[in-house]
Amino acid sequence: MMNRRTTLALFALLALGTLGACARKSSDSKPGEPQATSISVKGSDTMVILGQRWAEAYMKQSAGSTIQIAGGGSGTGIAALINGSTDVCQASRPLKEKEKAEVKAKRNADAIETRVALDALAVYVNAASALKELSLPQLAKIYTGETTNWKDVGGPDHAIVLYGRENNSGTYSYFKEHVLGNKDFAAATQTLAGTSAVANAVKGDAFGIGYGGIAYLEGVHAIAIKKDDASVAIMPSLATAQDGSYPLSRFLLFVTAGQPTGLAKSFQDWVLSPAGQSMIESVGYYPLPKG
Repeated sequence: MMNRRTTLALFALLALGTLGACARKSSDSKPGEPQATSISVKGSDTMVILGQRWAEAYMKQSAGSTIQIAGGGSGTGIAALINGSTDVCQASRPLKEKEKAEVKAKRNADAIETRVALDALAVYVNAASALKELSLPQLAKIYTGETTNWKDVGGPDHAIVLYGRENNSGTYSYFKEHVLGNKDFAAATQTLAGTSAVANAVKGDAFGIGYGGIAYLEGVHAIAIKKDDASVAIMPSLATAQDGSYPLSRFLLFVTAGQPTGLAKSFQDWVLSPAGQSMIESVGYYPLPKG
């Protein structure tokens, strides 16, 4: 049986097919031309449900506007932004310098990154696991294959089963940079398409471990993370994400080629407004810090 988050994710993708039937005009309307009535928003799987919720709410108050939401990973969204097949990229990581250069070269505009929400990238273990915390060095050793048995980090005498994201995922890139120090993942890591798939795998595996957005905690539990072995372990939460004390807190982004205009600007402005920010916690992520 599909859990609520899986159902919502499927709904988001199915809704795309319906919305996609509407004719799409460019969001880059020129002076004197009618403003675009349809835009495409593509990218991060972490953000796809959040994007869908935002789009649904915005379209209810803005009759005649169509906002198409699709996932596929941050890398997919960035590639679409570069080639001009999306108006807005949703990304769970900043763009790399090479990607920014490609946007500039192909779109003749700078890549503009706008923070729209906050996430605490969580480390998932099975709900039955007694493990409460890990340090970043311990986590790095687990995911590079140096540590392979739970007993070495305070767990049972059993092999650790690794789950992770595919390499076009912003979550994959963020974890590789901030946890592994850009070392390679262990060959034994089972890569899955979407954070929901990672959480579901860990839910069904008493010896599994995974990582992903804080919104995907059904049937699994997040553990506290220590910056190093001497630090205090910090649980992911609204407070620890907003004050930066949780070591794996990150911003979720809208990225456009140049400053957004037309419907893309109106939608982004609404997302950043109190109405848009107030929806974020209902999905499981966190609003931007105030001030």
